[in-house]
Amino acid sequence: MNPYVIPGLVVVVLITVGIGVYGLRFARTTSDFLVASRSVSPAWNAAAISGEYLSAASFLGVAGLVLRYGVDVLWYPVGFAAGYLALLLFVAAPLRRSGAFTLPDFCEVRLRSPMLRRLATVFVIFIGCLYLVPQLQGAGLTFTTVTGGRYEWGALLVGLVVTANVAFGGMRAITFVQAFQYWLKLTALAVPVIFLALHWQSDARPAVTPPTGPVFAATTTVEIKQDALLNGVDPVHKGDKLTFAAGEPVPEISSVDHNNGADWLLPGGDTGLFATYSLIMATFLGTMGLPHVLVRFYTNPDGASARRTTLVVLAMVGLFYFLPTLYGVLGRIYTPQLLMTGQTDAVVLLLPEAALGHGHLGQFLGALVTAGALAAFLSTSSGLLTSVAGVVFTDVLHAGRGGSVRDFRLATVLAAAVPMVLSVYVANMDVSQVVGLAFAVAASSFCPLLVLGIWWRGLTDVGAAAGILAGGGSAMAAVLLTVMGPPLSEPLAQVVEQPAAWSVPLAFLVMVVGSLATKRRVPRDIGATMLRLHAPESLRL
Repeated sequence: MNPYVIPGLVVVVLITVGIGVYGLRFARTTSDFLVASRSVSPAWNAAAISGEYLSAASFLGVAGLVLRYGVDVLWYPVGFAAGYLALLLFVAAPLRRSGAFTLPDFCEVRLRSPMLRRLATVFVIFIGCLYLVPQLQGAGLTFTTVTGGRYEWGALLVGLVVTANVAFGGMRAITFVQAFQYWLKLTALAVPVIFLALHWQSDARPAVTPPTGPVFAATTTVEIKQDALLNGVDPVHKGDKLTFAAGEPVPEISSVDHNNGADWLLPGGDTGLFATYSLIMATFLGTMGLPHVLVRFYTNPDGASARRTTLVVLAMVGLFYFLPTLYGVLGRIYTPQLLMTGQTDAVVLLLPEAALGHGHLGQFLGALVTAGALAAFLSTSSGLLTSVAGVVFTDVLHAGRGGSVRDFRLATVLAAAVPMVLSVYVANMDVSQVVGLAFAVAASSFCPLLVLGIWWRGLTDVGAAAGILAGGGSAMAAVLLTVMGPPLSEPLAQVVEQPAAWSVPLAFLVMVVGSLATKRRVPRDIGATMLRLHAPESLRL
């Protein structure tokens, strides 16, 4: 085992806890715990947002997708980053000017509806838990991969560290933690890729030749994930199962070129195009509805700061996504055997040693990217838990009546308990699929609510609730059916597994029609509310 991995993980955990303890010095009131007293500067907030947004799906998953499918999946990082452009244009500044603490708060500020507030609370908790479970699961799987330890220990370790940081430091401490972890993740990818690129330039081996020496540690049966050639000669096809004995060398694997690589993403030829566009819509619009992203904009001093924060986030996220793409490309040269074993998500963790060897340099850089992966789990889990705990505190424990710091800590423990328990029992769940589904639910519920609530005076509480139930509810049902239901046949499977293409338009349509049918329920003070959302603070003063 890599001797640098365990010390690296311990250092990341200790620094995270240490920053959290430091942030505790500034957290005294419930406003500190919920929105850091709305005093976070754009630079700090942008680093914190980037730190929490760039999850395991970004740190590990994008590189794995590029390794497996090539340039056909570059729309994944494009969609993730472009979501902040929509957030910048339509939501960031007005959302901050609303003066809300949480998304349910915004619902009541804009539409004066306790019923809608309770409905929004349900969706915030569902989306937060749906997104938090795969983060903890990814932590468990990474812990098992790099240390050989038990899956449960990795999931519970991250869960406990995150719970302690949020419970004792709240938004104040988490802002410092997430900002640090963004730069750690960027460094953990940037430094090794420099050495990898220099090594690739000086390496005269053919591009399809895997590193020498890898063997199977035990008798292993693998399912082929795409059509390929073994040792450049023997054809194998997607779905074939091959058994290798312990000690048998891993064969050379080379991809078979297809006319349309995008069809590899999903079975069914042309039907895969529907799922592709559906997932693009989910990533582009889902960012606008993610509670743990939106809650950070409440921490800026004013709307102009929120807009500047979003602009900086666009630059930071765009810079970051360039790096996993390089890992995927280099993985095709040095770790092509992962295409056969299906462990493509591990390319970032395995590439440094595979390319540079098992000497001190390769092992040190491998430990560095592993530390970055841990930071990805910690930062995203912290943001998710903070947003869910804030809603549990304001809308479940106290129903908008205020409360103490002690109550916020209780809310944090309650919000963390269910995802931590679920993560122990869902080790085989498809992480990437569930993250995409979380984006689909957010895009089908809060995205229409925010866009119409901010920019259309005619939205009513009945129309908003009907749209959330129609779009978000149908997307939620699709999630439950996908994760817990029986396998579905094509083309129904495509429609259910990637619902954003139909659930998002459905939500917008129902909100508009429902509001037009209930015009009398438009709040009487809508003019003052819209002025509050759109007028700069200096003008209103």
